[in-house]
Amino acid sequence: MTDTQPLRVVATSDDAGSRLDALLARAPGIESRAEAQRLIESGAVLVNGESRAKRHQLARGDVIEVTLPERGPVGEIRAEDLQVPLVFSDDHLVVVDKPAGMVTHPSRGHSSGTLVHGLIGGGIAGGDDPERPGIVHRLDRDTSGLLLVARDERTHRQLGSMMRDREIERRYLALVHGPFPPALTVDRPLGRDPRRRTRQAVLQVGGREAVTHFRRIEEIGSLALIEARLGTGRTHQVRVHLESAGHPVFGDPVYGMGRHDHGLGRQFLHAYRLGFTHPATGEEMGFESPLPADLAQALDDARARAAGSG
Repeated sequence: MTDTQPLRVVATSDDAGSRLDALLARAPGIESRAEAQRLIESGAVLVNGESRAKRHQLARGDVIEVTLPERGPVGEIRAEDLQVPLVFSDDHLVVVDKPAGMVTHPSRGHSSGTLVHGLIGGGIAGGDDPERPGIVHRLDRDTSGLLLVARDERTHRQLGSMMRDREIERRYLALVHGPFPPALTVDRPLGRDPRRRTRQAVLQVGGREAVTHFRRIEEIGSLALIEARLGTGRTHQVRVHLESAGHPVFGDPVYGMGRHDHGLGRQFLHAYRLGFTHPATGEEMGFESPLPADLAQALDDARARAAGSG
């Protein structure tokens, strides 16, 4: 029998009148409304000890109990030949150029095809989470670019410390809605959006420190190509900070305010530069990744549209 872990949610006055599936979609550990509905339909959800339909309207004080499947043990992570592009590799660490569409590590709904599955056969290790061996930081599924992965526990620990001390340089290229100033620093705390649990948001109370430095590279009509340099590394940080400043990332399906992406199909965000001191050798390391083909084409198209409207 599969091991399970319970989730217990008590409906507040703000939740009164909400549908059961809508509330569950905001709960930690449940990634979407579709997953919430699957759990309800499978009988894994009880309201005050009874099964209810997904449309059931909640009242203040209702107790919702959910039986969530336990994540599989590390032994179930099998190596897959995913042809992950390696930029650098030695006995201590690996630098990869993650393609868009690839999830960094296994999670609910992503039990195969992740970066970890593509690298585990080549030896990555370190960290307390067996489903994230060697992972020091991550990129969103549809963000492409450079990622640093450890091969052993000591290197993972050292890189983690360097990340916390802001000693690892990470820079992104983004196409954003403008007009954008020549330079901009956004210092706004981030945390889980209390209304939409799958999003992050700027929080006035309870957020974690988040700082991003931006500079404009090129004005392109109503858009701008910019560089983002991380001061901290929070989930969705660049995307949320740009949305909060009124300059959402072009093509962003979550934080893009519903703007037209002209067929790009993902956010125009690429982790193009990574710099750090090698924890074992002391050598200064620096890597850059060119824009992938879809982003390069989108940039050319944006320039053509701007020239045609001028």
